[in-house]
Amino acid sequence: MTDLPIIPTQGVHHITLSGATRQISIDFWEGVLGMPFLFEQPNLDDPNQSHLYFDPGDGRLITVFTNEQRQAERHKSGEAIGSVHHLAFNVSQAVFDQVEDRLAAHRIAHSGRKDRGFMESIYFRDPLGLLIELAYYRFTPPEGYRMADVMIAAHRIRVAAGDYNIAQKHIAQAIDAMTRSRDTLSR
Repeated sequence: MTDLPIIPTQGVHHITLSGATRQISIDFWEGVLGMPFLFEQPNLDDPNQSHLYFDPGDGRLITVFTNEQRQAERHKSGEAIGSVHHLAFNVSQAVFDQVEDRLAAHRIAHSGRKDRGFMESIYFRDPLGLLIELAYYRFTPPEGYRMADVMIAAHRIRVAAGDYNIAQKHIAQAIDAMTRSRDTLSR
């Protein structure tokens, strides 16, 4: 560590993507992923582009720069060093159980379900080739804890056990330790 001051962040403010046309963006972000289209205004740095704002479900923003002269050119993104590999969005388990059928209804190819131990996910590409992941955690953090708190505790348990990746048993042990740490008069 260094004595230089840090810049403490408090969460993702927004993510901005470069899109094609306005309608392609609305059709995907709202029409497929159900993110309400909140508002639109000019891109204040480029008058040839519009700036569309969508709510991904947590009140934060996904924004898309659009230009009516740009058509969708589907290509794999996220392969170059320094580029965004994929965006992951949280869904409920109930929705996740229907994702394959819903993607099929939109004729969107996907990876199929991926078991990640502590979560499940599925991958597919947006109309421009950006890799999108939909995922749900297989646990709920105890009251007063965040997902990140459970994950770092589970990681420490996994490393101490010499296990390859975080599994349900590590999550369960982390949650158990967190709930046992609650204050009680019987100790």
